Amino acid sequence: MFNLSVLRQFSRLSICPAVKLPVNVRSIGTTSALQLKITEPLCAEPMKKKKKVDPAIVKAREDRRRKKIEKQIRRLEKNARQLKPIDEMEVPLHLLDQLGKRRRPTPKLTQEALDARALLQKDWARYKREEYVASVNQIDRIMAAQRRALDKLYEESEDLYNEAIMPDMQLIPYSISGPVATPPIKGYDSPDGEYVDVSKKWDN
Repeated sequence: MFNLSVLRQFSRLSICPAVKLPVNVRSIGTTSALQLKITEPLCAEPMKKKKKVDPAIVKAREDRRRKKIEKQIRRLEKNARQLKPIDEMEVPLHLLDQLGKRRRPTPKLTQEALDARALLQKDWARYKREEYVASVNQIDRIMAAQRRALDKLYEESEDLYNEAIMPDMQLIPYSISGPVATPPIKGYDSPDGEYVDVSKKWDN
């Protein structure tokens, strides 16, 4: 209990912190034994009442938002697959308009012409097969002759055989330099094509 005689010696104006105390703590007098704890005012307002929302409405909103995002993703993927147009490879519009006039009808071939073409194709296929077989036989003969020569060399001298099968390091790596089909032009900045950027901008 507090000493009432001590409390009467102090007025309300003399109540001040004498020493460093924790927040919201004021002492009476010079001793730290007499302390009063005063709570600071709380500025608050009553909490707003939450509105009850139907779960079906919330689910419908989430579905619409998800569908919208998926649609944007599909649109971006579709635009990503489109290549940049090249003016040199596009057909002029006036030629497309004259396509009906420029298109030639397919000629009707007679039975004799069809038979002649079929025989010609068979002769060409037979010629190409004979050419392929002759090329393979020639490669086989060359490889067999090389194998026989190496075998004879191995019988004569094993050192010469090892030197013969060693790769020629002067040919590896092989590099050449010479004129190209289109010589480069110094300081030429190749154009990137003319196009209009029509891609949509999406805000984050």
